[in-house]
Amino acid sequence: MARLPRLVIPDHPHHVILDALDSLSAFRDEEDHAAFLGWLKMASRQFRVALHAYVLLPGQVQMLITPSDATGLGKMMQWLGRQYVPYFNARHGRAGTLWQGRYRATLVDAGRYFLDCCRYLESAPVRAGLCGEPGQYRWSSYAHHAGIRQDPLITDHPLYWQLGNTPFDREAGYRRLMESGMSQAEISLFDQALRKGWPLGSDQFMRSLEKQTARRVAPAKRGRPPKPAPETRDS
Repeated sequence: MARLPRLVIPDHPHHVILDALDSLSAFRDEEDHAAFLGWLKMASRQFRVALHAYVLLPGQVQMLITPSDATGLGKMMQWLGRQYVPYFNARHGRAGTLWQGRYRATLVDAGRYFLDCCRYLESAPVRAGLCGEPGQYRWSSYAHHAGIRQDPLITDHPLYWQLGNTPFDREAGYRRLMESGMSQAEISLFDQALRKGWPLGSDQFMRSLEKQTARRVAPAKRGRPPKPAPETRDS
């Protein structure tokens, strides 16, 4: 079934995922990671897209970002591809595309799912078996949120600031969130949203989106509508 046109709403967070071709690593060493992050920093500023969280896995990039207009996200992703793919091919002696189709983007209800989305992103290396805990993985934004080191790529979201009145309080609060873990149901929720491309939010958020965009933002219910109950006559 064909995918719906990508839904991008300015000033709302979007969970973005970019997959490498099957069995291909998009980052082979430290230089590759650093090069991609350098261009990501430039692109986010050039196209006015705030980057809140990210993780670079061997075969995948995930980001939580807020575009300031309807076109900035697409332009940023296109520009990143034009910079990184030729660099990667030249450095590693290959040709052709690096990514498996176009990026996917899921609109996120910030009030309900922003911090959970950060946790989903930054715990991905643990789920993938690349490390034992998020702080051991270098190529994500966890170190910034946990107070291990400042990351110049990150624009802190107001919901992160609500975790505490001081940097120490916010960092400690975020570490507690990460240590609490995510249930399989929570992980599956984000997995499905990314796979299907539907927005992720409360019923009220979804209704507001439908009014704003004049399009369906959730899967249609399967099956025929229920038949009306038969009329009864008074005896």
